[in-house]
Amino acid sequence: MHAYRSHTCADLNKSNVGDNVRLSGWVHRVRDHGGLLFIDLRDHFGMTQVLADPDSPVFAEIEKVRSEWCIRIDGTVKARDESLVNDKIPTGEIEVFIRDMEVLGAADELPLMVFGDQEYPEETRLRYRYLDLRREKLQRNMTMRSDVVASIRKRMWDKQFREYQTPIITASSPEGARDFLVPSRLHPGKFYALPQAPQQFKQLLMVSGFDKYFQIAPCFRDEDPRADRSPTDFYQLDMEMSFVTQQDVFDTIQPVLQGVFEEFGGGRKVDAEWPQISYRDAALWYGTDKPDLRNPIKMQVVSEHFAGSGFAIFAKLLEQDGTEIRAIPAPGGGSRKFCDRMNAFAQKEGLPGMGYIFWRDQGEGMEAAGPLAKNIGPERTEAIRQQLGLDVGDAAFFLGGKPSAFETVAGKARVEIGNELGLTEQDRFAFAWIVDFPIYEKDDETGRIDFEHNPFSMPQGGMEALEGDPLKVLGYQYDLACNGYELVSGAIRNHRPEIMFKAFEIAGYDEAEVRKRFGGMVNAFQYGAPPHGGCAAGIDRIVMLLADEANIREVILFPMNQRAEDLMMNAPNEPTNEQLRELSLRVIEPDS
Repeated sequence: MHAYRSHTCADLNKSNVGDNVRLSGWVHRVRDHGGLLFIDLRDHFGMTQVLADPDSPVFAEIEKVRSEWCIRIDGTVKARDESLVNDKIPTGEIEVFIRDMEVLGAADELPLMVFGDQEYPEETRLRYRYLDLRREKLQRNMTMRSDVVASIRKRMWDKQFREYQTPIITASSPEGARDFLVPSRLHPGKFYALPQAPQQFKQLLMVSGFDKYFQIAPCFRDEDPRADRSPTDFYQLDMEMSFVTQQDVFDTIQPVLQGVFEEFGGGRKVDAEWPQISYRDAALWYGTDKPDLRNPIKMQVVSEHFAGSGFAIFAKLLEQDGTEIRAIPAPGGGSRKFCDRMNAFAQKEGLPGMGYIFWRDQGEGMEAAGPLAKNIGPERTEAIRQQLGLDVGDAAFFLGGKPSAFETVAGKARVEIGNELGLTEQDRFAFAWIVDFPIYEKDDETGRIDFEHNPFSMPQGGMEALEGDPLKVLGYQYDLACNGYELVSGAIRNHRPEIMFKAFEIAGYDEAEVRKRFGGMVNAFQYGAPPHGGCAAGIDRIVMLLADEANIREVILFPMNQRAEDLMMNAPNEPTNEQLRELSLRVIEPDS
């Protein structure tokens, strides 16, 4: 017999009754039933109930066993009494009577229990992550993650992509976040960087003639943490293709991701129609470029109904350039109590509040109620109702000013209204491509033009577009949103050096600066670069959605905490003086 096991803790069933078996695993739970000791023995695959009575030759040793001890047992498989069968586990029809036991690894007093659903502080969970990972939910999440990656790889190979590995140590390249720098021992005073993404390398692969590339790529960004973002590193499905249009990229990646969500979505509906929504429309309708389309609410501009109205606040706002009034329809929200609750929500988000109108049945007909309705009169309120398609029992909320000042809160309010009123459909994955991103933005204070999004995107219209108003230039750049999260970002690349130099010149970078920062790629483009494009999909975020988790740390094996610290491995830590001397570095204490 094998030194540790003849079966896993998920293998045995009624057909094994009478067999002598060997199992190894962790003690999940111990129960003493009047002299009978029952142990739920757990390994990665499942659970088996094992037991011993005083007649067992190792009963005295078994009495010493505690939760999370790692043990090996030899025993005989017995059928459970029919009334004691556990249908919830594959081994529920049998149990194993212990004849021999070996302690493979005793456990000290536990800082957190693996058995049960107790909540523990994040600090405890991360410091003892190896114990946290033994818990059923995390075992399930990490197994799913592994299976998702395997499925993605197979689907990409089936589409004639090949996987290539790009460098992990490279040059620093500003791509929207801070680099992690790595000092060079051989070149004192110079630094490598960990790649924020394989962006330049995958484009160089297209110049090299490889046509279709993908990689499950580690990426490193020194970012502030969020619930859906790791502060240090993450993995993405990185892909690039030559001789493609934007639509070709969409048509390639959709069946891959749709298939993964259908395979691992647990029966939840996966939308097959992925609408393409302009960045401008997404901001207007949803207040965000990553909308949750499970929520049917669409915001609308209603400025004309408030211009010159009796509601002075909005009327005066509209006299200023660049201002507008937007309405958030709320079907079923037509009560003063709900409207007051949403007004309080806006105040918590830092706004003075939200105006509202709700429509109620007064017996003799419909009536518009609320402070706004009284100020603007019945004709304007009726026009608003008809524009928004609302009826008795519905409401609308209003925000005004420059969109940049209220858009984010409007988007959050839309989400809140959808959830509060039960309008947001659960058990569904709703996707949307966000397209036509502006390439440039203008700083209101300095008037300076800079890149708003990816500087390497091909401008729509090419060089001709760059000769006009920069703020009207759109790029062949796109994101994929799903249920309120950005899953994919990509672009058709600017592969023409003369267009690239002009694009950077508009943002204040001369040709010499571009060559200095991106010399490798720019030089390569001078030797017959093909049109190319691609995208990257966040693996961690995909698994987070599939696992129905609200925090990305629940699907990462060894995540950092909110302060980008690894409490288990004590990172970051201080280098030794010898290490610093070897790297020609010294640490300067920050100003207090």
